[in-house]
Amino acid sequence: MDDSSRSDIRSLLKAFGIQADEAIVAHIARNPGATPLQIALQLTDLTDYGDTQPDQPLELRVEGAVRRS
Repeated sequence: MDDSSRSDIRSLLKAFGIQADEAIVAHIARNPGATPLQIALQLTDLTDYGDTQPDQPLELRVEGAVRRS
């Protein structure tokens, strides 16, 4: 993998992190409560590979809780 691929990955993850943070903070502000917010973050490959699909699709899901204080 070359440096441009790594740079693209980092840019996407940075943009996602910033947007996800803003969305979660806004959601908690609109929906206050005592129970933690249960969320899942998912990464899905949307590439059209045509007839040559990868052996293993790129999928990642991370689940967790965000405390509301």
